[in-house]
Amino acid sequence: MYHKIIVIGGYGKVGGVICDELRKRYPYRVYAAGRSLEKAERFSRAMNGEVLPLEVDVDGGVPENWPDGVSVVIMCLDVRNISFIAQCLEKGIHYIDVTADYSVMERIQRLPSHSATTVLSVGLAPGITNMLVKRGVQQLDQADAADIFLLLGLGEKHGRKAVEWTVDNFNAEFAVIDKGQQVEFSGFSDGLQTEFNRDIGRRSAYRFNFSDQHILPGTLHIPTVSTRLCFDSRFVTWLLAASARLRITRLLLKPGIRNKVVDSILNSNWGKEIYAVKVELSGQKDGRNVRYHGVISGDKEFHMTGQVAAYVARCLYEEKYPRGVFHIEELFLPDELFASLSGHFTLEEKIGYK
Repeated sequence: MYHKIIVIGGYGKVGGVICDELRKRYPYRVYAAGRSLEKAERFSRAMNGEVLPLEVDVDGGVPENWPDGVSVVIMCLDVRNISFIAQCLEKGIHYIDVTADYSVMERIQRLPSHSATTVLSVGLAPGITNMLVKRGVQQLDQADAADIFLLLGLGEKHGRKAVEWTVDNFNAEFAVIDKGQQVEFSGFSDGLQTEFNRDIGRRSAYRFNFSDQHILPGTLHIPTVSTRLCFDSRFVTWLLAASARLRITRLLLKPGIRNKVVDSILNSNWGKEIYAVKVELSGQKDGRNVRYHGVISGDKEFHMTGQVAAYVARCLYEEKYPRGVFHIEELFLPDELFASLSGHFTLEEKIGYK
């Protein structure tokens, strides 16, 4: 009988949230897996033994000590070698990935799905952003453009890989879909202001290479999609935008300077542990121009990412879904996801004719 769930990176911040959430429903069926058996065992003890420890190095593929009857694997690590993922799908194991790296998603999408369901874009951005856009699309007759804004609190501690990915994308050159055509942008350029909510107020946010803007034109058929980023510190946001404009961020291409900046971010506490997602969607309803505004806000981005992944895991574990590789908005309904996670965030919406 297939009844086990393995969380790769399960004793990390996001993985720990997933394991803790799933063990409430499936005690002794969830494994916290990773390279360090010692850390996995320590985490297992903290979970009163209801989460089991497992030593797994994904670079080596599926190990010989792999438990029998695995139903779902959740990946909380950034992986470059996707052979482990391919082996899971060959075995008919459902797969969930919380990566924000679109280049990795593209490679996973090319894998044969066999008899399993794979869900990508699981987390805050992508994830909650995708689902909030879908919620807006459902309220319009036609969606013409989606502007996504993400605010992250600098007080939250992230893993080194996540910080490195963010720093590397300050200099990223990337293409987005604008009116059906590809247009090139660079990181922290093309600022745009938006009003998040009463507590956060109005902020300037800047282009950033989040994967949702690459995915949603295809999955939700929106001709123009953009994603912009800002931080809870107005000064840090301004400093990064000014540095990008003056090309100072190109210094981050030097490994020594990059590593010092990453270390500085990891060892600093410059803000709060908050996040906010804002979606502005323009289109048509009843033959008139209309604009949808949706804002989701809360504390601890890593906790929300873990909650979204746990929700998807419960669905794949208990229900039947089509086989293949999907992004979260292709399989799930925003109303059901948001209702399940309602105690973890605040949702504000409005829609008005122009």
